[in-house]
Amino acid sequence: MLLGGLAGSRAHAQNPKYEMRGAWVTTVYNLDWPLQRGLPPSAQQADMANLFDELARTGINAVFFQVRSEADAMYASSHEPWSRFLTGTQGQEPQPFWDPLEEAIRLAHERGMELHAWLNPFRAVSALGKDGLAFNHIVNQHPEWVLDVNDVTIINPGIPDAREFIVDVIRDIVGRYAVDGIHFDDYFYPYPPNAIILEDEATFNEHGSGGSIEAWRRDNINLFMLDVSDAIEDIDPGVKFGVSPFGIWKDGVPSGIVGLDAYNVIYADPLTWIFEESIDYLVPQLYWPFGGGQDFGTLADWWAEEAEGFHIYPGIAAYQAVPSMATNLFDANEIPAQLSYSRTTAGIQGNIFFRSRSLGPANNQGLTERLMSDFYTTKAITPFMQYEDTWPPDPPTNLQVNLSDAGRFLRWDPPITGFTFANRFAIYRVKDDGLDPDALSITNDAANLIHISWEPEWTDTEALEVGATYHYVVTGLTPNSIESVDPVLASFQVQSTHVEAFAEVPAVSDIQIYPNPVTHRARIQLDMAVAAEVDIRIYDILGREVARPLGSTSRQSVGSLEVSWDLTNLGGARVAPGMYQVVIRTERQKEVRSLVVLR
Repeated sequence: MLLGGLAGSRAHAQNPKYEMRGAWVTTVYNLDWPLQRGLPPSAQQADMANLFDELARTGINAVFFQVRSEADAMYASSHEPWSRFLTGTQGQEPQPFWDPLEEAIRLAHERGMELHAWLNPFRAVSALGKDGLAFNHIVNQHPEWVLDVNDVTIINPGIPDAREFIVDVIRDIVGRYAVDGIHFDDYFYPYPPNAIILEDEATFNEHGSGGSIEAWRRDNINLFMLDVSDAIEDIDPGVKFGVSPFGIWKDGVPSGIVGLDAYNVIYADPLTWIFEESIDYLVPQLYWPFGGGQDFGTLADWWAEEAEGFHIYPGIAAYQAVPSMATNLFDANEIPAQLSYSRTTAGIQGNIFFRSRSLGPANNQGLTERLMSDFYTTKAITPFMQYEDTWPPDPPTNLQVNLSDAGRFLRWDPPITGFTFANRFAIYRVKDDGLDPDALSITNDAANLIHISWEPEWTDTEALEVGATYHYVVTGLTPNSIESVDPVLASFQVQSTHVEAFAEVPAVSDIQIYPNPVTHRARIQLDMAVAAEVDIRIYDILGREVARPLGSTSRQSVGSLEVSWDLTNLGGARVAPGMYQVVIRTERQKEVRSLVVLR
């Protein structure tokens, strides 16, 4: 009765404009993607595109893509070997070459979804075992850094150099890829039946500084979290950092909750991370139903209260709705009830589903249909954090709507000034109702939000009613989802269903900036598909122009164009270390790339 009552009374609550609607894409053991090791890249790419299509169609707005499951890489890493779950052989790069993380970012952004790189920080070897590990795997390169606990091999969190190695891996990802976040799962010290006892006693004797070995283990993780947070902040403050801890902090907390806990078993203390502000959000894995010793509602309330304003997105066990995946098959109304409860509980800003193959076309007792018809009927922007930068970006300008061969082609000029920058854009549309359109009112209604774009252009294929006039509004969004004020509005009247061909080839077809991060000199290489005037400017994170590598005038070019920047500003002095934006413009195109300058 509880499940039916909750689902019936709360499921149709108005869909919010800001909400986390995430899904984990699990690559370890080929659970979600790729479905089979060693398939041709074309097959893996097609499967990834189909999976992301299904997630977007379901209403997901953030993908948590597993890029490191056993000290390996689902991307081109100079630190760790290629994953065997991609090619079938650890250390073997895909042939023909492609980069799954790069492609995942592109596919997610094209579909209006954020892409967070999900790493397993300390697991060194999966259940496949040590046979077949690459020569450059950490087990072979630094055997002194790894720790065997029964059948589990981990990177020893008690060794400072080992922790720093993982931080360097994260620096590499944040510095080279346009990820929207870095995400950890709950594997710190091992879970039972391989829980650690005294296997790290020698490390404790060498690196401990008094107190209990249990407190030292928790401190190792706390220090690591602070180091990761600092590394991300130094490279790109807009990248979010979060963790999905085990759902029970301590056995008996809150009252009535019983079971294995994060604090005493895997030595993870998320409350300390909140207190020390080393994370931006938490995703407690609340993979239990309402009722019993692991009651979903009791735990959700406790986490929201303890978070003290930090974002909480309860992890939802979508796999328990799928008969072929479930270990404890949920009632069909269980997850809708959990979503309703989350949405109406103060301090909770959304949910993340485990796993992505449990959504979309999965046989999940109608969960996908409930998401699409009840919970995610309108699009949502990922929620903003009051404890991060909340200064709005300047609004986009010069919004234009034209006919294209695919629909209504929108293009606008991104803001390049202001205290903060927009890294994506919210697009709204309303049909004319005979009243004067008000841009602010349009943006205040989540029902009018039709897309989030990472590019300053988008094609609307749905506004087709002949004779109707549609009004469009575009706003800028910061990485923290702060929206620009004074939005720009443009209108378009549909004259006929016939659309004249309009296919413009972008002048700049490819951009390479290297090295990135850079210490001495950066090279910007452009592949020009057609002849065009090119202008290149460098801006700091406050939107201030600092350099013009081409000088004071643009350059006409076709073919390959390489430009060098010696890291000096307009006054001839070397720029400070930090994140910069390289803005490349032609007459009808604007491309923005990030560049990290090191000391």
